[in-house]
Amino acid sequence: MDFSSFFVLPIAGIFFYMILAQNISRQKIYKLTDSEKSVITEELKYQIESIDNGKFEFVNDTAEKWKHMIKLNQVYGASYLTQNNDIEIFDDGKKMFHKLMRDINHATKSINVMYYIVKDDMVGKKFLEALTQKAREGVEVKLMMDAMGSRFITNRKLRDFLAAGGKVAYFFKPKLKYINLKLNYRNHRKIVVIDGKEGYIGGFNIANEYLGFKRRFGYWRDTHIKIRGSAVQDLNATFVMDWRFASKENIELAEIYFNPMEDKGASPIQIVSSGPNSVREEIKRSMMRMITYAEKTVYLQTPYFIPDPSMLESLKMAAQSGVDVRIMIPCMPDHIFVYWATYAYCGELIRSGARVYIYDSGFLHAKTMVVDGEVATVGSANFDRRSFRLNFESNAFVYDEGFAKKMDDQFMKDIEHGHELTLEDYNNRSVIIKFKEAISRLLSDIL
Repeated sequence: MDFSSFFVLPIAGIFFYMILAQNISRQKIYKLTDSEKSVITEELKYQIESIDNGKFEFVNDTAEKWKHMIKLNQVYGASYLTQNNDIEIFDDGKKMFHKLMRDINHATKSINVMYYIVKDDMVGKKFLEALTQKAREGVEVKLMMDAMGSRFITNRKLRDFLAAGGKVAYFFKPKLKYINLKLNYRNHRKIVVIDGKEGYIGGFNIANEYLGFKRRFGYWRDTHIKIRGSAVQDLNATFVMDWRFASKENIELAEIYFNPMEDKGASPIQIVSSGPNSVREEIKRSMMRMITYAEKTVYLQTPYFIPDPSMLESLKMAAQSGVDVRIMIPCMPDHIFVYWATYAYCGELIRSGARVYIYDSGFLHAKTMVVDGEVATVGSANFDRRSFRLNFESNAFVYDEGFAKKMDDQFMKDIEHGHELTLEDYNNRSVIIKFKEAISRLLSDIL
């Protein structure tokens, strides 16, 4: 009889426990100085009081109508409302990358970059070459990547970038080369801030597939936005907090807010960030507020749909209240267990009256939600437990009917490139699919 398994299983169990059972919410990853705490607290307090006493001037009726949600993000998520923003939407990777590269090439002072994934492929090399050239020109370039998502971008591959004066930091970089005890936690944000004036946030990473250059996925349907206005300062503050932790470089947050931002538009935005350093799940709370206050429509796009019980019940309740709840997911998996868990949860919602659509023209990676044609969110957070609890994420919440209408129109356009998963279709799924769903749903908490 072979007794080796009795020795191997406990060792493996200890290893996985060390990786999966850590609670980094007890660790003080982000530390504010007393002066920073004072400034942030006082500014938020003043804005909240102005809204409460009716002295705050909203730039549109939508923001005023949703002031209950704005206050939630202020009080619970420490998120300031800015109202002088212009927003450009990208639903195509090539167009987004072209505009991003143009803005990088025009940078004169600074470029701050945070991506979950940067790959050593054609797109990744072109991106790194552009950053290297700007560093040579004397622009201060900071490149931050997630140690897991960008694990193949080593300092050796960044040799030219570093020699040119560029700075690099890895989020949760392992102390041992092949052992990363923080591997269950990822910095999933996608943030670029150029000269402190232009900011990008959304779902695109830097790799061939995101521009549709990978045969397996075909066309890559994602959503990203470019912001000009004061919300860029909040994006930059999120970057700086991450950079201070990852690089150990001391940068004062006050430096970001010294220069007043010009009015570029009239779109109210809150940048809401969340992560496993906190148990508050700020982005999840914001999305739940949107769903529970919906009166007409909830349009949700996500590649991974693995809601926890509270989010699932919120969507069910909305659908059962007569709200037109529509969810769009990809037609193919990039993570097999995640896909079949997504399919299972979608089936449960269909039974409650929601409508589910499968995007057939490639891979759907957009992370968006629009409610009542009034308020919308775009960012890095998927509608799943990992994004709500284990990943560091950032989303823009926009209170603007014009912006929301563009998002609604895009959703309807995407419906034309897919098909509806009806209750009849779902009930007629094969035994094999039912088995895949059952196994995947059991793994939901760790996917």
